[in-house]
Amino acid sequence: METIKDIIAFLMDRKKYWLIPVVLALMILGVLLIFAEGSAIAPFVYPFF
Repeated sequence: METIKDIIAFLMDRKKYWLIPVVLALMILGVLLIFAEGSAIAPFVYPFF
């Protein structure tokens, strides 16, 4: 969680607000891949990749 706080602090401090959607999309993609690894939703997620 410290890394997420650091990223948010960096974006706010440097006023790089345009990076927020990019960071959120990468985080959602990462979470989706983690949950799709060994779950029942895997067959529904794999067609996206």
